[in-house]
Amino acid sequence: MVMKRRRAALLNEIMRTIYHTLIGEKYTVYNLGSHSEGTTTPGLQSDIDTLFCLDDCNMIQDWSEWTLGKYNQMMIQNETTPPGYCLLQLLRSDAPLPVAHERGNNIVEDTQGRILVKNTIIDIAMLEGHQRQGPSIAAAAEPGFYACDSVAAFPCKSWPQSPRAWLHQQETNTWPTALMKRYAKSTKCFVVGVGHRASENAAIEWRLSTSLAEHCLMFNLNIAQIKCYILMKMIIKTYINVENLYNESYISSFICKTVLLHCIANKPSCVWKECNILNCLNYCLYTLNNCLLNEHCPHFIVHENNLMAGKFSTEIKQQLFEIMSTLIPFDGISLFGIQIDNLGERLQIKLNMINEVYYYIPQPDECTMSETSVLLDILAQDVLKTEKIGDGSLDTLIKNVIQLKRYYKAGDMLEKTACRLLIPLLCTSIGSLIASQNIQINSTVSPQALTWTEAGLDSDVASSRLKLASIMFCVGNAEITALILSHVEEQYKKEVIEPVCFCYDFHRPYIRREFCRLSSQYGVEALKYTVAFCVNFFTLEINCVPHELQYEMFRSTQEDLLHRGRRDNWMDCAVVDSLPYLYFLQYKTYSFIQRPEEQQQALIKLGWVIRTERNLGHRETALNLLGQCMEQENRPADALQCYMSSLHLRERNNAAKFHICRCLANIIS
Repeated sequence: MVMKRRRAALLNEIMRTIYHTLIGEKYTVYNLGSHSEGTTTPGLQSDIDTLFCLDDCNMIQDWSEWTLGKYNQMMIQNETTPPGYCLLQLLRSDAPLPVAHERGNNIVEDTQGRILVKNTIIDIAMLEGHQRQGPSIAAAAEPGFYACDSVAAFPCKSWPQSPRAWLHQQETNTWPTALMKRYAKSTKCFVVGVGHRASENAAIEWRLSTSLAEHCLMFNLNIAQIKCYILMKMIIKTYINVENLYNESYISSFICKTVLLHCIANKPSCVWKECNILNCLNYCLYTLNNCLLNEHCPHFIVHENNLMAGKFSTEIKQQLFEIMSTLIPFDGISLFGIQIDNLGERLQIKLNMINEVYYYIPQPDECTMSETSVLLDILAQDVLKTEKIGDGSLDTLIKNVIQLKRYYKAGDMLEKTACRLLIPLLCTSIGSLIASQNIQINSTVSPQALTWTEAGLDSDVASSRLKLASIMFCVGNAEITALILSHVEEQYKKEVIEPVCFCYDFHRPYIRREFCRLSSQYGVEALKYTVAFCVNFFTLEINCVPHELQYEMFRSTQEDLLHRGRRDNWMDCAVVDSLPYLYFLQYKTYSFIQRPEEQQQALIKLGWVIRTERNLGHRETALNLLGQCMEQENRPADALQCYMSSLHLRERNNAAKFHICRCLANIIS
């Protein structure tokens, strides 16, 4: 305990040095950590252990808040400061006037003649063995005392506008409660010494901090929410914040806490129970994954402050996506690998899994789920197989529809069901063929083509709607295309939807559990809600296909044709899995209507689904599309890598050969 007090004394001395430099004399200490004796879980301490509030300081937002004798600083927030950050202009303590002269290297004049305080002022008091970590001075753990973080914080006279908006926000849920917000309103806001990581002026920026309000929220969590938070931090520390990611904590405790608070606010309180802890944890990890995917994690109180802005490079993002894909959906197995507090070992002992033979006997409902999902999967493949019969001409397709209508009227229940599943796919192909003829003649789409296409929209979750989006894109209706794609993305539940392809003998490595559950619950009717067919364009539909995908219709050289099999007629078509095509079309559409941020998000999602979706039947085609996107991004090296990966998957009858030659020619020229 003597050594722990000695460390506290050293930290106090650091703070005094900072305060005297800033003319401050008084300060208040807020202990925010969880290091009381016997209560600390190693590796799971608070984000901030101690907050030193400079009471002699006065951060003001207008001159009416200036106080005689106080160390006044004007908070400057404008279009040049990132959301959640401000500049601090030094003011005189004897009169409401700005200071006119610089003081050393940390109190400097900007281009507008204002005297600003740099956040690097904290560095002057660094002692040996301490280091800056964002706004804090951190001391590593040593024998006899814990690691701890201490933050020098300047108190705001009143709550700044951006966090104040949260206090008055009308919540659709019951959390946080009005009582919690009233208490939060009574606490102080601070500015702390750290700039935005992506800013050019990071040295003179200070971050708004609502630590005391967040402390209140965390102390109002129930036991299930606390356990969820601790387990999420354990999982992140075990599987993500590891040495192979350059030994840096890319997912901080603060981000974990923020994700948890958003999840609690978005889900009813009845969900957060100990008996439902795994589902809650899965929801938190899924929300975190979405934040990573969009590189957007809004601060819980200061919503405009994106905690992930500029935080990850493309390489790190890819690594994080790959790791997260192994954790989602979360089934609890990952807990066994956690070594913190020997959690994994203790769980295995509790479940009698050590030194015992584990016999798994499936329950009757599990057998039902397994069998019905296999049957539905086979049915979906048979629908695709039957739809592909014929030469793909308009006359053949219309004859097939007429014949199926006759079968439907005269057939029994099974025949009616079969016709009901087949007709929509044929209708979509007919509409697309007519649209292709229309586009060739006058670059428009006739009402007849749209009527046929719309008649087939319920064939499955995505493929028919993606065909309609493709038609709209090819005639230049980008806004309508964007709306259709947005609807498809909203309906495509990745944890449920099963990609289905029957172009060749493709064996999917696994079937989603949620797909199995819905299959057993709804039977054949689940097909249009749980299946995404591959998107198939016949040669005659070429005018409804973006030029990047048209290459797939000409994938075969004369030599390749000799190596085709009996079931390889699909190679004369352009075929692509639904989800990659969705993101590719989004990338093209957002480029056309000049929405660059959404365009880049679509590109990231396209790369993500190619890496993580194990059930893609046409991964090589998706890689060819990604490569062409990379070329449009002026990233030829990445494009060539995509084409080489595609060629590795399918050595013959692959358009990647043409793309490689074309890309190399463009580089040379």
